[in-house]
Amino acid sequence: MTAVSTTTAYERYRSGAAAVPHDALAWNVYGTGIEKVGRSGRPERVPVGSPGPDQLLIRVDAVGLCFSDVKLIRLGGEHPKLYGRDLERDPTRLGHEASVTVMEVGERLSGRFHRGQRLAIQPDIYIGGRSAAYGYTTPGGLIEYHAIGPEVLAADDGAYVVPVDDRLGYAETALTEPWACVEAAYTQRRRLSPLTGGRLIIVGQPDDRRAYQLGDVTAGAAEIVLVGVSDAAAAAVRAASPDARMTTAPSIDGVGQFDDVILLAPRSAALVSRAADALAFRGLLNLVADEPLDGPVEIDIGRLHYHYTAYVGTTGTDVGAAYGEARNRTELRRGGVTVVVGAAGPMGQMHVERALALPDGPRLVLAVDLDAGRLAAASEKLGPVAAKHGRELVVEVLGPEPDAIARAVRRHAPAGADDVVITAPSARAVVAAAEAMAPDGMLVLFAGVPVGTRASLDLSNVFLHGAQLTGTSGSRIADQALVVDKTIAGQLEPRRALAAVGGIEAAQDALQALMDGRFPGKIVIFPALRDLPLTSLPKLATAEPEIGRALDPDGSWTTEAEAVLFGRHLRESDRL
Repeated sequence: MTAVSTTTAYERYRSGAAAVPHDALAWNVYGTGIEKVGRSGRPERVPVGSPGPDQLLIRVDAVGLCFSDVKLIRLGGEHPKLYGRDLERDPTRLGHEASVTVMEVGERLSGRFHRGQRLAIQPDIYIGGRSAAYGYTTPGGLIEYHAIGPEVLAADDGAYVVPVDDRLGYAETALTEPWACVEAAYTQRRRLSPLTGGRLIIVGQPDDRRAYQLGDVTAGAAEIVLVGVSDAAAAAVRAASPDARMTTAPSIDGVGQFDDVILLAPRSAALVSRAADALAFRGLLNLVADEPLDGPVEIDIGRLHYHYTAYVGTTGTDVGAAYGEARNRTELRRGGVTVVVGAAGPMGQMHVERALALPDGPRLVLAVDLDAGRLAAASEKLGPVAAKHGRELVVEVLGPEPDAIARAVRRHAPAGADDVVITAPSARAVVAAAEAMAPDGMLVLFAGVPVGTRASLDLSNVFLHGAQLTGTSGSRIADQALVVDKTIAGQLEPRRALAAVGGIEAAQDALQALMDGRFPGKIVIFPALRDLPLTSLPKLATAEPEIGRALDPDGSWTTEAEAVLFGRHLRESDRL
C-alpha cells in the first residue's frame, strides 16, 4: 500500500488538539419514517457546550449504519427500546456503531479519561436491568460532538466504552460493534441451568411410570407446579425441594409463565408448543424423552433472538443431563460444514469471514443468498480470506424453491450442515434452513424477526441428538473488547466490511441507501467530513486515485485510505 501524507488539520484532528466548535450538526429522529430524520431533509445545528462534572464531551469520528436503524425509522416511538416515547417532543438520535474521541473531561472523570483518548462505544446499555441502548433510548452518534455521562459511563456494567488506539482506523473502530454482535452469537447467552428462586413446572404423562433422576434440578426453585406426574416423581420433587411452594394443576394451560419448564416423555408437538409459549423471558424448556414427537413444533422464533428462550433435552431418565455447556454448544463445529443464509448482506459476510478465520473452525463454509450480484461481490471479498486460512468457501445463489437451502447443503454435506447461521429476517428462511441441519446440528438465529413470529421446527432432535437452537441480540462489552483484540492481532479485519462512505450531511441519503440495499456491505458516516457525498468505494477509488492506490488490492478499505480521505476532505475552518 502507498504511504500517504496528511495535512496539518488532519494531524491536529488525530491528536485531539483541534478546536471544539460552538455548534454541531445533528440528525435527530422526530417520528416514524425517514422524513422524520432531521428537519426537512437536513441536519440541525445544535450547541456543543461544555461537559458536566460526570460527563465527557466526545467528538464522533465515524458511525456505521445498521439495519437496526431501519427498524427504528419504521417503528418510531413504538420501537421496543423507546417504550412508547413521543419523539416529536423528546427526539432520539440514531448511530449506535460509533468511534469517538474524548475532547473535554468533566472534573470527576479526570482520573479515568483524558483529552485525545479514543473509544468505541458499546451500545447495548442496561440501567437497572432495563435497556437504555445508545442510538435508541439514549441519543446516538449521528452528530459531530455531544456529551455522554452516567447513562453511558456508569450503567449496570460500568462504562460502556472500549479503549482503542491508532492501530485501528475510525471506520474500523466503528465496525467493531457489529462485529461484536457477530462474536456474541457464538457465546453462551442462554441460561443452561434451572433458575434459583424461579418458577418451575414439570409436566408428565399419566401412563409414564419411569423413575426419573431429578438430582438438584428442582432444589433452588421458589415455586413448583406439577402436571400429570406420577406419585413417585411428585414425592421425589417434594423431598428435593422442601422449601418450595408446590401445587398441582390439570394442565400447563392457564397457569402463567415459568422460568423453567420440564416435559417428561412428551409425545405431542402441540403440548410442546404450549409449553414454549409458557416460557418467561430467558425461560428454559427441557425435553426429556426417548421417542420423537408426533410432528414439528410451532414456536415463537422471535423470542429465541430477543428473549433468549432456550431449548435443551436428553434421552433416558436423568433430567439433569440436559443442562450445562458440555451438552449445549454455541461455537461452530471443528472440521464441520457451516452454511450462512443471507451471506451477501453485511452481517452475513461477517459471519462467513469469522467462520473462515476461526482457529479450529469448519472445513467448509457454504455461503447462500438470493441476490446473485451482491453474492458475487461478497465472494470476491471473501475468497482471499478463505485462501489465507486454508478453508473451502462455496458460494451458491438460491432459487425460489422452498427446499433450495437443503438441496444446496446436501450437495456438499449429504448428512446435513453441522451449523446453520441465519442472517435473513425471515420465518421461511428459518424453517428452510432448519431442514438442512444435521440431527446434532446448531441453528444460530442471528437475524431479528419480530417477537410473535411463529415457525414450525422439528424439536425432536434437541433431546434425541443434542441439536441446538440459539439466538442473540446485541453484544456485551467483553465481546467488543475481544473483537478489538482480535483485530489488533490480525485475526479479524472489520474494515473489509465497508462498502460506502459519506460525510455528516449525507446521513439521510445513507439511511435510504441502507433501506434500499444499495451497497453490498456496510456504510460509514464520517461526521467531520461535511462535504463528502455518499460514495461507494469503487467510485471513490476512481474519482480520487490517491485513495484508490491506498486501498487493498481487492478494493477493501484501509487505515491508509482513511488518512488520505481525511487529508483531502477535512476542513477544520468549516467546523468553527
